[in-house]
Amino acid sequence: MKNILYIKSSLQGEASYSTKLGNAIIEKIQLKYPGSIVDELDLVSADIPHLKPEVLRAMFAPEPDQAAISLSDTLVKQLFAADIIVIGAPLINFTIHSALKAWIDHITRAGVTFGYGENGPIGKVTGKKVYIAMSSGGVYSEGPGKTNDFVAPYLKAFLGFLGMTDLTVFRAEGLKVPGVKEQAMEKAVNSILID
Repeated sequence: MKNILYIKSSLQGEASYSTKLGNAIIEKIQLKYPGSIVDELDLVSADIPHLKPEVLRAMFAPEPDQAAISLSDTLVKQLFAADIIVIGAPLINFTIHSALKAWIDHITRAGVTFGYGENGPIGKVTGKKVYIAMSSGGVYSEGPGKTNDFVAPYLKAFLGFLGMTDLTVFRAEGLKVPGVKEQAMEKAVNSILID
């Protein structure tokens, strides 16, 4: 049995391709680990706010205002409680949706989710398996579009910074490309392997 944190960041709700791919990943995880518990966080409907100056100041204060960082504390606790994290991440204007960036800003806490050692940063969110359910209208895993993919490289770099280095990206791509879109979702779902 595993604790799964399922993060959605699409504006399209259940019609979203990243959500459909994320759902398929969750199903395959549950097949491998029966009885697993899924904690679902829809960042768009939850309306996670962007960081405000008082929240940022509280994050670095020796005696922080607990009310100011209560949301951050909740999100960090939820993150640490998960064994497996599934993140639905549609490519929007070459990058992630701002709701996902807001979540990232709230969980990035010096001394809590990362620290600094003699040789640089040390991630403290370790022992997690992360799956990214990425969707895009074009093809960004290869070819000319690859240089415009700021979703997968960014999430790998950022999550790795926090200690989550066991990360796999599954892609539903070419969803608007004639001759590709017809099989894009089937291909994406069939690519899912849970290790």
